[in-house]
Amino acid sequence: MAAETGPTTTGGPDEHVRRVRLPADRRTPATARAVVRSVLAEAHLDELLNEALLLTTELSTNAVEHAGTELDIEVVADRVGLSVMVSDYAPGPVDELTVGVRNDTADIAEVAERGRGLLLVDHFASCWGTTYLPSGKGVWFRLDRPDATPPRRDALAEGRRLSPCSSGTDGDGNPVETTGPSAAAMSELMQTRPDPYADDPLPDFATDLLARVATMVGATGGLVRLDRGDGQGTQVLARYGRPPRTDSELLRVRLAVQRPYSGELELDAVPSAYARPLAALTAERLSLHLENDRLRRADIRRQAWLTFLAEASELLAQSLDVELTMALVPQLVVPRLGQWCAVHITDEWGRLNLAAASHTDESVLPHLHKVLRETGHESIQARLREAIRIGSQVPLGGPMEGFAVPLVARGQRLGTLAVGRHQRHRHDPDEIAVLEDVARRAALAIENARIHAERRRVAQTLQQSLLPPVLPLIEGIGFAAEYVPTGDDAEVGGDFYDVLPLPDGRWLVVIGDVSGKGVQAAAVTGLVRDVIRVLVGDGKPLPEALNRLNETLVERGGGRYCTLALAAVGPGEGNQLDVSLHLAGHDRPVLLRSAGGASFVGTGGTALGLLDAIASPTSVVPLDPGDALIFYTDGVTERRRGRELFGPDRLREAAAPLAGYSADVIAARLRSTAINFSPEPPRDDIAVLVIRNDAV
Repeated sequence: MAAETGPTTTGGPDEHVRRVRLPADRRTPATARAVVRSVLAEAHLDELLNEALLLTTELSTNAVEHAGTELDIEVVADRVGLSVMVSDYAPGPVDELTVGVRNDTADIAEVAERGRGLLLVDHFASCWGTTYLPSGKGVWFRLDRPDATPPRRDALAEGRRLSPCSSGTDGDGNPVETTGPSAAAMSELMQTRPDPYADDPLPDFATDLLARVATMVGATGGLVRLDRGDGQGTQVLARYGRPPRTDSELLRVRLAVQRPYSGELELDAVPSAYARPLAALTAERLSLHLENDRLRRADIRRQAWLTFLAEASELLAQSLDVELTMALVPQLVVPRLGQWCAVHITDEWGRLNLAAASHTDESVLPHLHKVLRETGHESIQARLREAIRIGSQVPLGGPMEGFAVPLVARGQRLGTLAVGRHQRHRHDPDEIAVLEDVARRAALAIENARIHAERRRVAQTLQQSLLPPVLPLIEGIGFAAEYVPTGDDAEVGGDFYDVLPLPDGRWLVVIGDVSGKGVQAAAVTGLVRDVIRVLVGDGKPLPEALNRLNETLVERGGGRYCTLALAAVGPGEGNQLDVSLHLAGHDRPVLLRSAGGASFVGTGGTALGLLDAIASPTSVVPLDPGDALIFYTDGVTERRRGRELFGPDRLREAAAPLAGYSADVIAARLRSTAINFSPEPPRDDIAVLVIRNDAV
């Protein structure tokens, strides 16, 4: 890294000289210190070690930071002291070579002009100066032993521009009394660091810095004031001694921090050559850590906003009800993002209607509603319409100060989200960005809820068209049905039932289940229902009707099949009812006797739509007065509780105690028993159809 350009030792036996050339690298100051340390060790000048290393660091850092060229380091030690010269190859005056960040404020212009690095050199060096070379320029300093007689100034300054000797000797080499800060005090000031393990290390760190600089400049009191821009106003971050007197000329230095932070350091100190530069240096060190604190807090806040947005999205996504979604939005916003919040939705005529509102003070809600409904050129309503028109945020003036953001989803402007300002401060850019994000997510949730509501209306309308609006009232025969759609009320199920008259005077009871759900299943359900109505209306026998229906489903294809139960109910002997039962892949019905007892009846057959030919044996089931025949779909028997199914046997056991009850009661009780079997919503449609002999 370093290249020596001369012998290590030259001159007399008491003189030690070393010259090295170093690159403009961040490691150069450390190498320069190592060179100076080795020369001091050879010359037995250990008492000058601290000051020599400090000043060498300042000059070499100056050159690396501002010159940007290779450096020549010349170190000369003799019996009296040490001389160090740092030369570079950059043009320009030495005043530009200042350590640290320049500050353009007028109150520390003097420090900025001279540079704090040269300030330290001027304080600790016996003498120092600058020299201009054909290839560049150099800065040098001289440190002498306290008990030694230094060489004369003119011998040192040949061809160089000198400063007054400011530490230990005057311009003629005579000892003077030094009142400035010591090297140890400066080192402690520069090495003070915040506690990395403290929850909030800044107050203790600022207090420590303030106490050190106040002691160094002889201040009787001092304060560090800080405003973090969080609505709490200016707070005292650190305090030293007695409060600064208001009638005195205080030493004030602004903290070099970014918005929203602002603050200043105050010292009640007697003006001196070092008071203001040291206060400025302290303010800069404190400002650096305040900037770290600002960035850390901003990062924590952004993480909190991300968590908030994720939770808000989850809550909004869980609601598919339009009214509930709109009511949820103000609850998410208040009080975290504003003092009040209102959601307005545009109707089909383009009018804004208040859908939901919230306020931190519930007693103010009536007044808020009144203000939000007011019309006029300067009203909030006018500003809300302006936000919708231009498609961006609009400020709200007046007593309910805040701003409005349009609710836009999939290119459609649904309304506005209006938010009132915080009680103590205005919204900062981060909060506005979060509110705009909330508005986008809320608009999408409202639109999704609207789409789901429309799907639900379509599904309910389609489902109702597949079921008879009412069951017929026939003397001596009781009909009852219960239907529960799947838990997703936006889906159309495949279960259906029907009761229709036959040409021979009997009544046909139909219950079936088409595989699958949705519009395709509903289309097959409508086809099966209509084909049966046409065939039996033309007087076709039930076995033939089933065969023709099977042929229709097979020809249609699509992989849909159907299970079906047909029961032709007519008068029998005496008060009996004769039921001609045909099962096409459907579960056998339960026969409930009036005297008690329940059993399965009928013979199973082939489901429709799977094979070209089917089998559907006919079973005749007589119903005595009070007997009931219970039909059901697989949504009842396959009702699940964990791994346990409701099953046909549990259905039969649940039906047995219902002997003697009317058809309506039997159907309702079985429906409740199946629903209450599991806390989960039904995964499949549930249909129960009951025929009862009501003859006396």
